[in-house]
Amino acid sequence: MADLVIIGGGIMGLWAAYHAEKAGIDTLLIDRAAPGGGTSNGLLGALMAYMPDQWDEKKQFQFEALVALEQQIRVLEAETGIATGYRRAGRIMPLYNDRQVKTARLREDAAAQNWRIGERRFDWTVIETPPLPGWPGKDENALAYVHETLAAHVFPRGVVAALTAFLRSARHVRIMQASVAGIDVMARRIRLSDGQGVGFGKVIVSAGVEAFSLLQPLWAPEGQPLGRPVKGQAALLQADCDPALPIMFDNGLYVIAHEGGRVAVGSTSEDEFDDAFATDDRLETLIAAARVAIPALQDAPVIERWAGLRPRGVHREPMIGAIEGVPDVVALGGGFKTSFAIAGRLAAHAIALVSDNTPALQELPAIYNPGIYLQRANRKTK
Repeated sequence: MADLVIIGGGIMGLWAAYHAEKAGIDTLLIDRAAPGGGTSNGLLGALMAYMPDQWDEKKQFQFEALVALEQQIRVLEAETGIATGYRRAGRIMPLYNDRQVKTARLREDAAAQNWRIGERRFDWTVIETPPLPGWPGKDENALAYVHETLAAHVFPRGVVAALTAFLRSARHVRIMQASVAGIDVMARRIRLSDGQGVGFGKVIVSAGVEAFSLLQPLWAPEGQPLGRPVKGQAALLQADCDPALPIMFDNGLYVIAHEGGRVAVGSTSEDEFDDAFATDDRLETLIAAARVAIPALQDAPVIERWAGLRPRGVHREPMIGAIEGVPDVVALGGGFKTSFAIAGRLAAHAIALVSDNTPALQELPAIYNPGIYLQRANRKTK
């Protein structure tokens, strides 16, 4: 029996366990493999904001979370002595037509207004040539480039290693390797695949793509899935590139320089696939595109190819909150490509929901509410 059971040891679950330890909550973290062994243990680690125009509460929340993450990471690194590779390096994006350039110029003013906290501000600037030689190389088809200073990156495995190390020495959190078959709310037990059970006071479900199937029987009608897995592929190249270089993003292609002479290239988004964990020619196409875009990568050897599954809900946003009619079960998942950047802040909200001793945080964007997921699942099945 644990006061709190967290199902899933991905980035969401690890941050939730971290905040549970800080709050002194008796917690059991259950994961079918080693913590962080799934998609959270990937290669990219891009922490990028939404566009600075058409501002709303969702964009404001993400912006504040991205800025706050820098200090969160510094505290975690100091607590564990493990480097995460965090860099607020910014981002470069080529623009290929007049419409893109016009829209990008309009966003300069929007960023000046919205990308600021107190005296701190971040820029979105349209420039004619890349700000750094060879990153990317000059493309004759590019009319201009966006250079923004808000984006950051981490090496995902560094964050996972630091959080795991913190939890290994925790006083209030235990880690259990087991596969979860379901949640018996009436009996207040987690059913494990081996037939065993674990009692709980409250539950946070943050099990990546498996969270949808665990939550669906609790409150979503049969035949109305809450989300699906999306396959992603990425690669790590060996090249002597400064990790302070900005993220290069070009129509789905990411190139990110990490510490130790490693450069990450990604990522695909595949709804249909035969093998979730195998790489194929789609990744090779991205690697080839990266070699064309970045001269320093032309002959760089590939030292790792990676594939995994990301959880995409019926819409792209995270799903966080108590399940209607099942208040002791809190969802903490979804998010697709945005969750790594805001996982720490979302996890703090989840812990506030399950703890009477943790002060409530600012209100979450309404679109994160699990009820919104259910409404959209209903619409998709009609």
